[in-house]
Amino acid sequence: MGISIWQLLIILIIVALLFGTKKLRNIGGDLGSAIKSFRKAASEAEDDTTAKDSTPKHGNVIEGETKSVSESDNKPS
Repeated sequence: MGISIWQLLIILIIVALLFGTKKLRNIGGDLGSAIKSFRKAASEAEDDTTAKDSTPKHGNVIEGETKSVSESDNKPS
């Protein structure tokens, strides 16, 4: 009791007559670019989540100069 191929073909012809092939092509292109954009954003969000999970839990590490205890003891008085 599903829709047969002939019924789908008739519906497609009616839609093409109502909207025109140029309008349908534009809608298809817009829909395709929207899906592509959504997938890219979802991929970037997943990468951000993965990057956050890999950072240390105790805080951010800042690289720079540090003084060791032995350096401060060797200063002339």
